[in-house]
Amino acid sequence: MTAEDLLNGQVILIDKPLDWTSFQVVNKLRWAIKKNYNLKKIKVGHAGTLDPLATGLLIICTGKFTKSIDEYQAQEKEYTGTFYLGATTPSFDLETKVNEHFPTEHINNELIINTTKKFMGEIEQIPPIFSAIKKDGKRLYELARAGENTKIQSRKVTISKFQITKINLPIIEFRVKCSKGTYIRSLANDYGKALESGAYLASLRRTKIGDFDVSKAKSIDEFLSLINDN
Repeated sequence: MTAEDLLNGQVILIDKPLDWTSFQVVNKLRWAIKKNYNLKKIKVGHAGTLDPLATGLLIICTGKFTKSIDEYQAQEKEYTGTFYLGATTPSFDLETKVNEHFPTEHINNELIINTTKKFMGEIEQIPPIFSAIKKDGKRLYELARAGENTKIQSRKVTISKFQITKINLPIIEFRVKCSKGTYIRSLANDYGKALESGAYLASLRRTKIGDFDVSKAKSIDEFLSLINDN
């Protein structure tokens, strides 16, 4: 991989580690590319944010390929992860502490499987208050942390696959294929309500974006080693 390659445009698949923001990954790679190839400037961007508590596939575009970011973002995504049943958190995941507990005695395997059917196809979904969506020029998570009550508009998203892969209550494992803009945290919260209980997202991994698969992705360290060898 040459400096010219990177400037003309490359698609780099990164397996984002836990606790990194997508922005931190982009900054790390941009800094390393500029240093190793002695470049004063290069465009580097990602095609679809992953929360810090999520791992998995991050598409990084360089140079002229940053113009294709919207195209990659629009593709169907696949996730695997776990829901914790019987409790909720304000952020719908482990970013915030549990705020309510709910009964789970009525929940059985059949109910768990059948309830997934309510979320197949095109559905209305309300994004989490702890999200990066902007309202009146501010990020929703900024408003949430300031204690402001904010009305969030629902949006249409499409879920083409929602499969429960393992049940070990209160933890269940899942696989989801969905459209751009789908929040798996909101899916967890809504799914808990549909079970007449509660649920939050305990772990999340993005495994695919369109035809791109996380099995082909490199860790940040692997990518840095690769460009260090140039």
